[in-house]
Amino acid sequence: MEKKKISEKRLLAVAGLGWLFDAMDVGMLSFIIVALKEEWGLTAGQMGWIGSVNSIGMAVGALLFGSLSDKAGRKNIFIITLLFFSIGSGLSAAATTLAVFLILRFFIGMGLGGELPVASTLVSEIVPAHQRGRVVVLLESFWAIGWIAAALISYFVIPHYGWRIALILSAIPALYTLYLRWSLPDSPRYESLEPQQKSSVMQNMRKVWGKEYLRQTLVLWILWFCVVFSYYGMFLWLPSVMVLKGFSLIKSFEYVLIMTLAQLPGYFTAAWLIEKAGRKFVLVTYLLGTAASAYFFGHAANLPSLITSGIFLSFFNLGAWGAMYAYTPEQYPTSFRGTGSGMAASFGRIGGILGPLTAGYLLEREVSVSAIFTIFTISVFAGAAVVLIFGKETKNTELAKG
Repeated sequence: MEKKKISEKRLLAVAGLGWLFDAMDVGMLSFIIVALKEEWGLTAGQMGWIGSVNSIGMAVGALLFGSLSDKAGRKNIFIITLLFFSIGSGLSAAATTLAVFLILRFFIGMGLGGELPVASTLVSEIVPAHQRGRVVVLLESFWAIGWIAAALISYFVIPHYGWRIALILSAIPALYTLYLRWSLPDSPRYESLEPQQKSSVMQNMRKVWGKEYLRQTLVLWILWFCVVFSYYGMFLWLPSVMVLKGFSLIKSFEYVLIMTLAQLPGYFTAAWLIEKAGRKFVLVTYLLGTAASAYFFGHAANLPSLITSGIFLSFFNLGAWGAMYAYTPEQYPTSFRGTGSGMAASFGRIGGILGPLTAGYLLEREVSVSAIFTIFTISVFAGAAVVLIFGKETKNTELAKG
């Protein structure tokens, strides 16, 4: 029993480190976009494309690697996705044109998009039912630590040493996580599957949309789209929005760092509540909190209200992300859990493509920040409503195998 506990903790630590470095990359991208605007003279539309190409890669990676994890195993795909991410991050530091940077962001996105659903699937299949939701949310909390690290690096490194050094710093630690992952065991639930239970990729995709799982799939796809659309539309533009509101680049980084710190208590409270109040309660409550915070952030007229609403936006939004990652793998059986999780995440990434592009497009046409954030408010509210009305509660349920 003690050996199992250590194994679970080690899995959480190693998977969490990968999640942390992924978040560092995505978090720094929001700051790097601002630096690239000054260095390369980018338009708002071009800035939006940087975030969107990253999400295109994530959509492809989630679909491809999520499906392959049901054929090749969770661990093997876990390692491959980190390779895509770490190598791409290192190479992107040498990019001299926007075109090259965008191509590399696509491959980085593939690694990021594939790793996240595979990691949550792997952890959920190892942890006992009564702890599963809490542990997966704690896994997601490493994302907040990564964002905090990104904000610190961006604040102290980018203004003085440039964005290239920041990207190199984000790539190096990922190689250490890759080393650790070679000795990780695969999911015992996956390994216990009989050969006849492992279908082809296309068969698994059809099962996800089969009559038995149609309701879960529709709920997840709408939820993922709404959350990812609003998240990337808002958070990749946070430093830029602060600059648009009249703050200097350094001050904008400083204020976003303060907001980012609120992500950790958001995760921890969600982790505590998810096994007590259930998945639906946490998802709906934290999404409604996100919607309200986004509205007030967009309409903030002074610094105190901007910082306060930004703190609550980080708190509720990232808590909702943790609950979503815990909720998603629980909707499908082991034989195509990776495919179902990956497909939902992949569809959600379409929202991640459209979010930054929408914000950039509207800003170029001088649409107010308050109007733009109202759009994201409506998106989050829609996701909460779908889960509340149609979502199934999975608290304390054993994962299906067949």
